[in-house]
Amino acid sequence: MKRPVSIIGAPLDLGQTRRGVDMGPSAIRYAGLDERLTGIGLTVSDRGNVVTPVPEALALVDDRARYLPEILAACAELAALVEGTVREGARPLVLGGDHAIAIGTLAGLAAAAGQPGGAIWIDAHADINTPETSPSGNVHGMPLAAALGREPQWFAHDRLTLPALDPSRVALVGIRSLDPGERAFLREAGIRVFTMSDIDRIGIERTMREALDRVAGPGFVHVSLDLDSLDPEVAPGVGTPVPGGLTYREAHLACELIAESGIAGSFEVVESNPILDRENRTALTAVELVASALGQTIL
Repeated sequence: MKRPVSIIGAPLDLGQTRRGVDMGPSAIRYAGLDERLTGIGLTVSDRGNVVTPVPEALALVDDRARYLPEILAACAELAALVEGTVREGARPLVLGGDHAIAIGTLAGLAAAAGQPGGAIWIDAHADINTPETSPSGNVHGMPLAAALGREPQWFAHDRLTLPALDPSRVALVGIRSLDPGERAFLREAGIRVFTMSDIDRIGIERTMREALDRVAGPGFVHVSLDLDSLDPEVAPGVGTPVPGGLTYREAHLACELIAESGIAGSFEVVESNPILDRENRTALTAVELVASALGQTIL
């Protein structure tokens, strides 16, 4: 039986400095998300958007983690919605916003499960910096670190269940841009990383099957898709494009294999920026990938 899907918008743009990503949830909805999902037989409800502040209304407290208190507060609101969705038996589909929202998504999943879970992180970047290692202080480069319980003195919040992930059940896919601190931590932590070089060598099918095997287990399995994992020719409307990413078909096959596995209970798509896009192309691609991940097939 197909679980109903609950769409949750998280139009956060405090985690980075390029404006426009707060319009991502609206762009993806406008690209026909609801119609596409109902068209493949899914029951869909939309819970609207988490309310998030804009940077112009805030005072920057610490350049090492820009707007972190406000980001954690917004993520706590998102976590409550995600937890409630899971407890009601529905599948959360979270639309970003920048990738800092994953702190809230994962905390909500962990709260509902009562334990940490696993995640496939499809991204050009590892997002595993901390305020002590980040060259920019942008929190969208830190959500995986927060979810793994790194430097809890920075990310602790009484309404966020952290750590939310078991490091032995995390797989990064599509990585091609790492900061020095991230590279050092990944070498030490034993987290499975599939770089674009790995995908070139072994192919996306083997990559995804190994990643899915890695993250399977109790609690929950989440998929977080940053649209900058795709090549900029495929998804131009992102804030931090990196050449040499996933092709259109590689991304679709990755999502088709996720659906085929049947283990992912939640999905998240982030970093669609309509200001930087071409005729909403990136949001349209996001809708197609979400549909593939939730069960759409060619035949």
